[in-house]
Formats: sequence, structure tokens, C-alpha cells
Amino acid sequence: MQAERRALMLALGAVLLWSTVATAFKLALADVTPRWLLAIAAMTSWVFLTAYLLWQKQLSQAWQALREQPLFYLRQALINPLLYYLILFQAYDLLPAQQAQSINYTWALTMSLLAVPMLGQALFGRDIVALLLAYAGVVVIATRGNPMALQFDSPLGVGLALLSTVLWALYWIWNTGGKHAPHISLWCGFLLATPLIWLVALVWDGWRAANLMSQGGLAAIYVGLFEMGVTFLLWQTAMSTTQRTAAISSLIFLSPFLSLIFISQVLGEPIHPATFIGLVLIIVGLVIQKMPRRRQSAA
Repeated sequence: MQAERRALMLALGAVLLWSTVATAFKLALADVTPRWLLAIAAMTSWVFLTAYLLWQKQLSQAWQALREQPLFYLRQALINPLLYYLILFQAYDLLPAQQAQSINYTWALTMSLLAVPMLGQALFGRDIVALLLAYAGVVVIATRGNPMALQFDSPLGVGLALLSTVLWALYWIWNTGGKHAPHISLWCGFLLATPLIWLVALVWDGWRAANLMSQGGLAAIYVGLFEMGVTFLLWQTAMSTTQRTAAISSLIFLSPFLSLIFISQVLGEPIHPATFIGLVLIIVGLVIQKMPRRRQSAA
């Protein structure tokens, strides 16, 4: 019982922290560009992960992992954090936070679609219902409740938010080819990607756009810690501690709704009724997809 209570507290802490990051994205983007937001956050996350590996006496294992699979980790690094977050932060820069974060939650459904051609998995009728519900929710949110008009605040922003779900799904599908612990894989990816991200930021925006000491710079550090670092470890520890994985993992469905509270109260962004309706459709789709399948009876 004590282990389960600890897993529950860790998972709830992770959910609460993840619920704040959409707000932190927008606070950061008020002062820094999407490229500099990622550069500062990635550096922060890599420093934190390095300190964690040193504390766990696993840094030598991480270097060994990188030597064993350099091309694998380079590919993963190019997807996450480089391309995924560059595209996601650009979407947040173009869209209201409530729209971008809601659309981003469809990545698990995107992964089920990609798993069909990439992993040879079947797409069942229930999966199709889940997909239709979730993407109907995306349209409701993106059109502010007027799906027939198909008028978006930012068509590019919506497209980028959807593209980010494809990249995130690809990252996790391909991540199954890794041989090492998730936090070691994450460290390898950030080690390889961070210099590239800083190069992109310097060439694209210049050093003056970094605004390291601004509120945006501090928010970017927060993103590095609690979107990419600490929260990931809390969640992984919770999942490895509990024997009730399905129950604990379902707590993640609280995150988008808690996020709307932070967006409303901290950013002062009025929550459109269509956002709530669309988000409910997305979450229902995710719940349907996660329901255990009935085993076929033996012939």
C-alpha cells in the first residue's frame, strides 16, 4: 500500500506539473522566439538530466549507450527535442494556448494510425470511432465551435500542432529500438540535439533575441525542468513503482482540464465553450482507444 501511495503521489505531481507547461510556453513566447525557448529549455533539461545521472552513478552507462547506438540516438534527437519542439512552440506562438494544448493531446491516436503501416498493427472498428471522435474534437476547437465554416484562427498553427503529434508518435514508435533506460535515452537525445538547437537559434534569430534574463527566459528554464526533465522522471518512477499501471496512467486525462484552469487564471485567456466540448471529444476518443480488448474465444 505504501508503494502504491507513493506511485499515486508521484503521478499526481507529474500531472500537475504537466498541466502548467502550456501556460509556461505562452509566458516564454511573450519574450523569446520559439527557437530560443527551445534552446534555453533543452540546455536546462540536459543539465538536469546530467546531474541526475551523476547522482545515480549512471553517466558512464549513458556514454556507453551513445557509443553503442550513435545513429539511433542521432535520429531520435533530430525528432525530439529538435523538430518536435520547434514545430510545437511555433504552433503555440500562432494559436491560443487552449487550442494548441488540446490538439497536442491527440498524439496517442496519431500513433495508433502510424502503427498500422509501420508496425503492421490492425485498426479495429473501435479505433476508428476513437479517431473520428478525437479529430472531430480538434475541428470543434480549431473553429471555435463552428466546424461547418472551417474558419481557423491560424490554419498554419493548426497544421503545425497536428504535425507535432505525428513527430511525437514517430519518436515513441521508433524509440522501441532503444536498448537502454528511458532517462538514459532522453539524455543521449538532448546531448546531441542541444548544440544543433542553439545553432538554429543563433542563425535564425541572433543572440540579442535570447532575452535570457527576461520573464520569458525564466519561463523557458521552467519548461526545461518541468516539461522535459523532472516531470518525465516522476512519471517514469510512478509507472515502475505501481502494480496498477492502467489506473495510474489514466490520471493523465486530468492534465488537459487542469491546464485550462492555469491558462485561464494565469494567462487571462478566456476559455471558449467549444474548447471544452472539443477536449471532451478528444478525451473520450482516447479512453475508448485505451479500453482493453476482449479476447476472442477459442474456436
